[in-house]
Amino acid sequence: MPPLLVGDLLLVRPAHTPHRGVHGLHDEEEQRRRRGHERDERCQERSVAEDRVVDREVEPAEVRLPEDHRDDGEDQIVDERAHERGERKAHHERDGQLDEVAPKDEVTEFPDHFDPLLSRRIPVVLGEILTAIVTPFKRDGSVDLERFRALASHLVENGSDGLVVTGTTGESPTLSDAERFQLYEAAVDEVGDRATVVAGTGTYATEHSVHLTEQADELGVDAFLVVTPYYNKPPVRGIVEHFKAIAAVTDRPIVVYNIPGRVVLNLEPEAIARLAEIPNVTAVKQANADLDQARRIVELGLDLYAGDDDIVFPFLEVGGLGGVCVHTHVVGPQVKEMVGLYRSGDVEGARALDEDLRPSIDLLRVAPNPIAIKCALNLLGHGVGGLRLPLVEATEEEREAVRGCLERLGLLQPAAA
Repeated sequence: MPPLLVGDLLLVRPAHTPHRGVHGLHDEEEQRRRRGHERDERCQERSVAEDRVVDREVEPAEVRLPEDHRDDGEDQIVDERAHERGERKAHHERDGQLDEVAPKDEVTEFPDHFDPLLSRRIPVVLGEILTAIVTPFKRDGSVDLERFRALASHLVENGSDGLVVTGTTGESPTLSDAERFQLYEAAVDEVGDRATVVAGTGTYATEHSVHLTEQADELGVDAFLVVTPYYNKPPVRGIVEHFKAIAAVTDRPIVVYNIPGRVVLNLEPEAIARLAEIPNVTAVKQANADLDQARRIVELGLDLYAGDDDIVFPFLEVGGLGGVCVHTHVVGPQVKEMVGLYRSGDVEGARALDEDLRPSIDLLRVAPNPIAIKCALNLLGHGVGGLRLPLVEATEEEREAVRGCLERLGLLQPAAA
């Protein structure tokens, strides 16, 4: 599949396995054999898209596949990073041919005001603006795939380089596995030729997360968002083993999701450094406003994404790539413009636009996510339906507060007095 142009940047999608559909996932042994063969092929094809110009300070560590997750006949040490750091060609497979990619398209230059560590040429793999898309529901509570497809297209046409499907904003805790797979398949089919699709496959249970990741990989998603295991605060060594087990069943990028406000514990830089040793852990979605910790993530050579919408701009200032956002459901073009201004060196212009977007942050604080953003989408005519318990729809007071934020953004006309 050809690379995607995102403004002046080249957004290169990770290699894909053939898309077989949600109904072709039942012959586990046959698929395991196929995956072993396909993984060998994909490892040979890993290209400049995943080459990291900023080398990680942590030396590559050997990661042995857990016994329970090894493919048949696969009894070897996995160290893809050593392979990735070797000599690479600027190419991408297109219709069976290798086309040379001009360096100027492949990377973007940070402006001169950056710290020397950060003012390097950095490839854009998953994109700068990823929207954690909501899951629309019908009146009977079932997933509305038609509305989902329409919203996915709308977001990609309005500032989103990619979508995170079945994240917390997508109400993943209340979705069945079958519903998840339907959403992945629909997203890849609807926008896979125009944007990246990141599957939220992290859960508390390692075995379940591995299963979701395997199946999402089969359906052709580009990457995986994996949240820190939550609730009973596992030790760092358990968290590392959790991510290793998930990484063992795919060679596509994994984005670590650090959100201490929801999972009770914070991944300190030392823990993230250990996760960075896993070859296909390539990025962190950081929902923690500590800029020193954010800077450490960049120094490790990982792509840094803001995990809260109000820290996209501050993270750009420490070398962040962009954000995994919710407010981009309604202000996607403006956020994309803000990042573009910053990349071009117009820091003050970007800062001013970020301030103009303050009502979109206020909107998200009206009610717990995704109550407020679903209310906003319904007010704007997207018809995404209600929510699944224990989440409930916005009250009339909350609805009016959301409306007020949309009016301040110029997205709705003020109600008649």
